Amino acid sequence: MATMGLELDLPDATVDRLRAEASRRGMSVDDLVAELADGLPAAVEPSHRLGLVGIGASGRTGPTDVKAERDELAARKLANGA
Repeated sequence: MATMGLELDLPDATVDRLRAEASRRGMSVDDLVAELADGLPAAVEPSHRLGLVGIGASGRTGPTDVKAERDELAARKLANGA
């Protein structure tokens, strides 16, 4: 397993809790942090982050008059008593 150094600035109370838990389990703080990190979701590759692009696509291809769209939406909400 490859290892990497990492420095964290944590509040004293958090460091104390980590030390206490590591001591309770009979392990080092490094091993405890590694164990906690193993429970985190896997890192997402940057290419997967683009999955939200276009999620709200309306299908329109022409320019949109945002002010007119807002005015229309406000008028509809007022008409519906919202």
